[in-house]
Amino acid sequence: MLVHGLGLSGRYFVPLARRLAANGATVLVPDLPGNARSRTTTRRMPDVVRAADALAHWHRQLAPGPSTLVANSVGCQVAAALVARHPNLVNRLVLLGPALTPRASVWRQSGQLLADAFGEPPSLLAVAAADYLLTGPLRFATSLRHALRDGAGAFEDHLTQVGVPTLVVRGAKDTIASEAWTRRLARLVADGRTAEVPDAAHAAHYSAPDAVARLIETFAKETP
Repeated sequence: MLVHGLGLSGRYFVPLARRLAANGATVLVPDLPGNARSRTTTRRMPDVVRAADALAHWHRQLAPGPSTLVANSVGCQVAAALVARHPNLVNRLVLLGPALTPRASVWRQSGQLLADAFGEPPSLLAVAAADYLLTGPLRFATSLRHALRDGAGAFEDHLTQVGVPTLVVRGAKDTIASEAWTRRLARLVADGRTAEVPDAAHAAHYSAPDAVARLIETFAKETP
């Protein structure tokens, strides 16, 4: 199951989803409640925990057993909350470019996001722009406020409750998730390790889907 980032949809996971599905995996790519094409499913943007609970409910309807959960950016906060609250639904966790870094200001993180945009493919920026327009500025701002509050403490607390094998991945050119940050998160979980994708930025799953798919497939075969 692939979980998107702030204000986006599952569309930017399509290259990775196709690559994983080509090797026989069943891939679920939801839009979180209130985001993009699912913006009308809720009157108010849910906070991170409520989004995780909604995702867990959706997973139970579609998947017969535990899944490998793959999340990007702020979606990593939702994924961590889901594993902490519904551990029976997940057998492995992959965090791609986890955000947000605690104690960093909104302006600093906005600057990092802007810098990262220069390292992403133009086609990704077009997808992101369309999704942001669908989500809308008010819902985006509300989601950002929830994410900042969760990132200030709950995110790391949730990770300390993660007992499944966890892979934390960053693109080598990611200006948002630093190497030090990804290593810190890998140390918080019970069984964590890190990996880096060369020549990729924050959305490595979009710009380098083959490399990310290989990492996930190799990780899925490892013995915990």
